[in-house]
Amino acid sequence: MEFGAFMEFGSRAGRTEAQAFQEGFRMVDAAEEMGLDGIWLAELHFNPVRSVLSSPIVVATSIATRTKRLRVGMAVYVLPLSNPLRIAEEAATVDHISEGRFEFGIGRSGFARSYDVLGFPYNESQARFAESLEIILKSWKGEEFSYQGEFYSVDKATVSPTPYQQPHPPLRIAANSAETFTRLGKAGHPIFVGLRGMDIPELQQNIEEYRKCWQEAGHPGEGDVSLRIPVYVGETEQGAMDEPFESISGYFGRMGNLYREQAGKAGIAATELRGGRADRLAGLSYEEMLKTKIAFGTAESLIDRFTQLKEELSLNSVVAELNAGGLIPEERVLRSLRILTDKVMPAFK
Repeated sequence: MEFGAFMEFGSRAGRTEAQAFQEGFRMVDAAEEMGLDGIWLAELHFNPVRSVLSSPIVVATSIATRTKRLRVGMAVYVLPLSNPLRIAEEAATVDHISEGRFEFGIGRSGFARSYDVLGFPYNESQARFAESLEIILKSWKGEEFSYQGEFYSVDKATVSPTPYQQPHPPLRIAANSAETFTRLGKAGHPIFVGLRGMDIPELQQNIEEYRKCWQEAGHPGEGDVSLRIPVYVGETEQGAMDEPFESISGYFGRMGNLYREQAGKAGIAATELRGGRADRLAGLSYEEMLKTKIAFGTAESLIDRFTQLKEELSLNSVVAELNAGGLIPEERVLRSLRILTDKVMPAFK
């Protein structure tokens, strides 16, 4: 099972933007040195209190040049917010600079504020995403093509460069509703999943349907599932519970508030907000978080936790959020990463 880290290049109170980038790159350098498999970059706009990572493709380029083995992925590139031809060019360029270590994680984002500010109706996001992906995949063939859709048109374009990895970098798409799991399984796309909006039994059922649809469509293998989950590895069990408490509590409170704000937005599917999802997230007790949403503990307990999750969800990889909530001190984040790579990862290799 592969292990990566999700990164936001988070802002901290009293720190400059330059310091946020410096801390982020220290984490990247540590991940390269410690043997982590990959780094996955968020895309976050117009939220300076939270993050400076509004241009992850540029940061991915920097990571590609400062590392030799670490894979670098997008988690996720929000396709509807940019021109698909430009995305194709930039992603292929990073693939070359990294010599094939780039992974193309894509989605449309569940939060509408970026769309509002940039002037795109969120209710068009799903259709724009589909058209954008179709254009990107056509452009990566390296042949002249034209395209006419509802939102995008292309007239006799030939994109260069084409990707280093052929036919293209690995795609991975966020799955957050039952319909999405079915559609992505039929299409043969690897997926990101999470426990913020689904409990394990529901997620387990959706993954089973995804793998079933994958096999019925005749794709090789059984599909590919990556779980994004908050992770904290402590030196003692008590420390692993106490040290990240403030940060993770704020994280789920923030998620609940964000979902609640989106409830009236056009284009937010009912399945994404069903059953009081926002209220449940905001009102989780710490005991409920530990049992159902996160992986906190010592190396020994996390080996057990990941073994259980791997078996229940048939996971291929884990993307660890090592500073969910953004309040864990840098030295503790790096210590957690060190224990994860030294003592937890080897049990799954």
